[in-house]
Amino acid sequence: MTEEFRLRVNGVERVVTAEPGTSLLMVLRNQLMLLGVRFGCGLGQCGACVVQAQGGVTTSCDVPMSAVEGWSVVTVEGLSEGEQLHRVQQAVLDQQAGQCGYCLSGILMSAAMLLERCPAPSERDVLEALERHLCRCGVQRRLVRAVLDASRQPI
Repeated sequence: MTEEFRLRVNGVERVVTAEPGTSLLMVLRNQLMLLGVRFGCGLGQCGACVVQAQGGVTTSCDVPMSAVEGWSVVTVEGLSEGEQLHRVQQAVLDQQAGQCGYCLSGILMSAAMLLERCPAPSERDVLEALERHLCRCGVQRRLVRAVLDASRQPI
């Protein structure tokens, strides 16, 4: 049986209808058309579906809608402010740190949260923040450099 769920997504109050066991990922992608959130493993282990929620980051593929009532969620589409990219998005572009881009949305969300919590992270901080993300293209070193570069940019 479908139910209504209220949540704030990228700063906008939304009401969605879904089965309570439907994943947040499926609602974000299929109902709200936020396609930057990716389906990877479906088990919360690869990081492709990471979003910011409730003051942290979470894998959206393994969070049922029954758990998100009233949550505030930010997807990669919500990182930028209008045409102005978030500093970590800009740094990844400037350093050409992405390759295929499949894992990049989740990485950007974790990196942005790290910079919010720790404005001047060490390389170790960045490595720890991104360690849950699987990237098959092998651009991890470039991504770490981009996040460190973003940390040196004015907020």
